[in-house]
Amino acid sequence: MTTSPRNFNQLSKGKTPAPFSLRLTFEERAKLEAAANGVPLGAYIKAVLFDQELPKVRRRNTRPVEDHAVLGRVLARLGQSRLSSNLNQLARAVNTGTLPVHPEVEEDIRQACADIQAMRAELLQALGKAAGPS
Repeated sequence: MTTSPRNFNQLSKGKTPAPFSLRLTFEERAKLEAAANGVPLGAYIKAVLFDQELPKVRRRNTRPVEDHAVLGRVLARLGQSRLSSNLNQLARAVNTGTLPVHPEVEEDIRQACADIQAMRAELLQALGKAAGPS
């Protein structure tokens, strides 16, 4: 690709050059994408052609769920529970001062907290994360 003086003058005046296209076979493009390893193809081609460093690519976790079976169990337990409704009823009773606190209610609240901690631990496990302090 040569740059004529006219084209060079246009570039120096701040005009951007027209895009460049390249036709590839399916196989050629697949090889190029594999070599680019997540870097946008245009950036990869420029880096290779002009012996530049490849740009850093920010990668998202491509496999956020480590254990689908554990995640399924937790979601099933959440679906079967009336957790949000029960928490709303507890909050209403606390706010109105009508929550009778006796040993049975206290034990139910402790059990609910333990269940939530267990679900949290299983979710973190399913997502491949270390369980930190809850």
